Amino acid sequence: MRLPGSKSMTARALVLAALADGPGEIERPLRARDTRLMAAGLQALGVGVDTAADDRWLVTPAPLLGPARVDVGLAGTIMRFLPPVAGLAQGTVEFDGDPHARNRPLRPIVEALRSLGVSIDASPAGGLPLTVCGAGQVDGGEAVIDASGSSQFVSGLLLSAPRFAKGLVLRHEGPPVPSAPHLRMTTHMLRAAGARVDESVPDVWAVEPGALHGRTWVIEPDLSGAAPFFAAAMVTGGEVTLAGWPAESWQPVRTVADLLTEMGATVELTDAGLTVRGTGSLHGVTADLSDISELTPVIAALAALADGPSELRGVAHIRGHETDRIAALAAELTKVGAGVTEFPDGLRIEPRPLHATSFETYADHRMAHAAAVIGLSVPGIELTDVACTSKTLPEFPELWQGLVARS
Repeated sequence: MRLPGSKSMTARALVLAALADGPGEIERPLRARDTRLMAAGLQALGVGVDTAADDRWLVTPAPLLGPARVDVGLAGTIMRFLPPVAGLAQGTVEFDGDPHARNRPLRPIVEALRSLGVSIDASPAGGLPLTVCGAGQVDGGEAVIDASGSSQFVSGLLLSAPRFAKGLVLRHEGPPVPSAPHLRMTTHMLRAAGARVDESVPDVWAVEPGALHGRTWVIEPDLSGAAPFFAAAMVTGGEVTLAGWPAESWQPVRTVADLLTEMGATVELTDAGLTVRGTGSLHGVTADLSDISELTPVIAALAALADGPSELRGVAHIRGHETDRIAALAAELTKVGAGVTEFPDGLRIEPRPLHATSFETYADHRMAHAAAVIGLSVPGIELTDVACTSKTLPEFPELWQGLVARS
């Protein structure tokens, strides 16, 4: 099967292309709610983003101007990547989104931007709705941030940092930053656009001021979006090949492959793509998912169907995602019959006989993926809302139906 491009890569490519010194192209972008809203946010700031073609978006940089309004939807990438861009604009830029977006953590990046000289009016909680009063430039310099709640706090600042007058030296102070592969994706893509980035000191990122260059970005298939389809092969003893997977990836494919293998799959990368095969059994695991936290709902679903208990830890920050994913998974897996112990940073899941139920998705695409995986093995699982998958993969219902029909 083929999947659309990576949400994370598409979002970063859009920002880097918008801040470049010349036109850029994005090949095989993800066309979903999050990335459409990102493109619309940049357009509101004056950037030319032509999304007419499905397989190639054209980005034409232009002076960033307010007044503008940016709808972030429920996307962490937009609410954390675009306020630094708005600081470079001349004029006011207002940000707001879906009701739950106001609950997603944003204060660390707001405070970091204020320390760099950006004027921001935020809610009493330090988040949405907020207004960036852009002065046409950001002085930059040194900033300290606690990014333990999301690696996007770091990525959002780094992506705009080459355009800051003094660049940026950003220091993280606090518990470990989650989702390290996403930080590596950010720094790799910055360098590919011509930025000079030094990350040789742990928890410190130094970005020199300078131009970002327009270029063609080729977006990889989305590894997080592929997770439920790989899980389907494991649950059914079948086989799924994700076509178009690159030999060298900016996504944490080895980490994912190792985990799926430990749970009972075989994983192989060939010229045909990335293939996951089920072996007829699923094993419980003890795993730190901090680097691949987006996969937690699907891994939790597999754990509920495994032959032994699992303990999934290191993901306290996913309580601040589209919903509190730890609490949501605990509630829904318990409802379906699994034994679940909830920890501040994860879950212990003990497989038990599962039964039909209505599985609440909490407007969260990853929760819908988890429910679909369980539904392959347990008759009568009903998703309260599958339309929420449009956030990152609008084609999910059709792709899933086609996969199940073929099997």
